[in-house]
Amino acid sequence: MDEYISEIFMNGSNTIVCHNTCEDSLLASPLILDLVILAELCERITVQLDNEPQSRRFNSILSILSYLLKAPLVPAGTPVVNALFKQRSCIVNVLKACIGLQPGNHMLLEHKIGAPLQQVSSMSTQANLMKHATTNTQY
Repeated sequence: MDEYISEIFMNGSNTIVCHNTCEDSLLASPLILDLVILAELCERITVQLDNEPQSRRFNSILSILSYLLKAPLVPAGTPVVNALFKQRSCIVNVLKACIGLQPGNHMLLEHKIGAPLQQVSSMSTQANLMKHATTNTQY
């Protein structure tokens, strides 16, 4: 409890009392729900490359959840991304890939150089990944 006393008109005193009830858990509950829903969705996503007979799942260390947490945890050898916008873009692009849309490109390089860009091999690899990304909706 905090108490602030100040003087007012005609030597009077004004007392402000602040009573703080810590309800941080109530504020965090939507984040916990989002974490659980996103983790469960990531468990359902599988990706199959053209030259592989079986599909792959996400790594058990879900770095995609770092958007909702303080410190990102990544698999060994993976770069750590601390930028909030890039973490959010990762989630958006994974969800876009699940429904077959192209990932978001925020450079707009084709408009800066004044000509359409040719697809490079890495972009075609991304397209192949997106073409074979599926979401398992059955349990």
